Amino acid sequence: MKKYFSFIVLLLMSFALGACSSEEASDDTSSAGGTVTYESEFGPVEVPENPERIVALSYAPNLHALDIEMAGVDQWSKANPLFEEDLTDAAQVTEAEPESILAEDPDLIIAGANMENLDELEKIAPTVTYTWGKLNYLEQQIEIGKLVGKEDEAREWAQDFETRAKAIGDQIKEKHGEDMTVTVIETDGKGFYLFGEAWGRGTEILYQAMDLKMPENVNEAVSADGYYEISQEVLAEYAGDYIVLSRGEETDMSFTESEVWQSIPAVQNDNVIEIDTAASSYSDPTTLEYLLEIYSKGLME
Repeated sequence: MKKYFSFIVLLLMSFALGACSSEEASDDTSSAGGTVTYESEFGPVEVPENPERIVALSYAPNLHALDIEMAGVDQWSKANPLFEEDLTDAAQVTEAEPESILAEDPDLIIAGANMENLDELEKIAPTVTYTWGKLNYLEQQIEIGKLVGKEDEAREWAQDFETRAKAIGDQIKEKHGEDMTVTVIETDGKGFYLFGEAWGRGTEILYQAMDLKMPENVNEAVSADGYYEISQEVLAEYAGDYIVLSRGEETDMSFTESEVWQSIPAVQNDNVIEIDTAASSYSDPTTLEYLLEIYSKGLME
């Protein structure tokens, strides 16, 4: 009888342990395919813990830098020469046509707060929106990392990049002096725009990470909107010791033959660094690393 009782006890324990193991396995499965609460600037959003079909209407380059494959991206990211090869398989989508997004069966949508049809997007899949410029370029990458479960990787890159860029900036100022100035100008051959410290084109590198200065009148001009349009006739008035000139491959560069352009000391001293607008508009890690190499070389000459 005692042996029989012991057998029953062992049998019950065996069932109990098996049930626990089964429950633990079930919990793991639920976690792997479950959701997490992401605290966005507009409130909590339930998002997939491991999203597999992300549609990025914004910040696709930031996701790309974290080795995240995307089901759909915006037309500008897809056409960017730094990403176009890697994004070949990603569909081109737009918030103006929600059906193009629906067709990709997304499990997560990332959008800009100023985009249209956000209500429609939220019906398709969990949608996280960001206000452009609310976070600086490093904070934004970390926030994207949080969203897709790669915060540590994003933080590691941000800290390393900031350290490296500052060191290069210190070398540049040691070579040219603390008061050297850089002006960032973008042109389509007809119009000309000055850019402030957070307007892409590597301005975050120059004015934030490297802590270089822009001419005082440039700083004043861009203070309201972050950029400022000027005419060709006054280019010389806003030129710093170095000029970063952002232009497209098809841009009419005949203005560089003008007397105004040729009279600028930075031009005469061969202190003009030309960059491709299409490859320089974003502030993601890939773009910033690309521009850091260009600027570290160009500003040390």
